[in-house]
Order: sequence, then C-alpha cells, then structure tokens
Amino acid sequence: MTNKVKVKLVKGLIGTRESHRATVRGLGLRGINSVSELEDTPSVRGMINKVSYLVKVVS
Repeated sequence: MTNKVKVKLVKGLIGTRESHRATVRGLGLRGINSVSELEDTPSVRGMINKVSYLVKVVS
C-alpha cells in the first residue's frame, strides 16, 4: 500500500512567480480550495515545500 498526501490550495496565484504557478498546476490544483490526493514521494514533497506559502497539507 502506498502512502498518500492530500494538498489544498489556500491562497490565490495572482502575483506569484510563473514557476510557482506551474508547480501548483503540477500538483493538480486549480482554484482556491481545490484538493488533490497525491503519492507521498520525495519529488512531491519538494514541490509542496517550494509552494508551502500557497498550499496546506490536509489529512
């Protein structure tokens, strides 16, 4: 069984860097309050850390 992590977009993307917007899209998030369930891998954790000021990890 693989571990999953749920990520929620809690802030808007206006005024953020283009690379951060691309990272959020790569996480599968669209609008504010959208939630995505992803595999818990080091690459996903790195993406979450990069945009940690925009997202929240929910259980």
